[in-house]
Amino acid sequence: MAKNSAKDIEVKAFATHHVITQPNPLRKVLRRVEEKDMDDPVGRAEQALASLSGEFKDWMAVEVQRLSTAWTAVQKDGFTKKLRDELFHAAHDIKGDAATFGFASAAGIAESLCRIIEHAPDLEKVPAELFTHHINAILAIVHENTRLDSLSVSAELSRRLRKVADDYLANVNRDRPEHLEVILAPSIAPVE
Repeated sequence: MAKNSAKDIEVKAFATHHVITQPNPLRKVLRRVEEKDMDDPVGRAEQALASLSGEFKDWMAVEVQRLSTAWTAVQKDGFTKKLRDELFHAAHDIKGDAATFGFASAAGIAESLCRIIEHAPDLEKVPAELFTHHINAILAIVHENTRLDSLSVSAELSRRLRKVADDYLANVNRDRPEHLEVILAPSIAPVE
């Protein structure tokens, strides 16, 4: 990530509150918050989320396309460092932000996929179906806009994929105890 120069950083004063901002796509969402509204954190959060939802309505579709494209390239060219990193970063970005956009099950599945990429000793030996099932599940959840209506199905899918991934990783890392502690740790992804 490139460092911003001092001229790119601004300090904005909101009443008596100061916010340091850097150029980013959220800039137009920043606006003056009246002093009377500063005591309503829930209202401010709802207002901010409403503003952001329009700005990022296609974010998940773009991210799952990035994940799918990375997986297609891996299937074609194998796990080069560049493709491994791209697949990992696409899954990691989904893991980190999917719950914010209402796709908590996709976040859990992306976390499971990240764990496979991080902890499998040889990615070329991981059954391709394990990757494919994770990626297809994320695609289905996002493309079908699976949020609250089919929560139990997507949550169960996430739970089962995590179990299969954990069982696989525990088996292939049985001689690598330094990995087992991390593999057997509970999920950090949000639960529905």
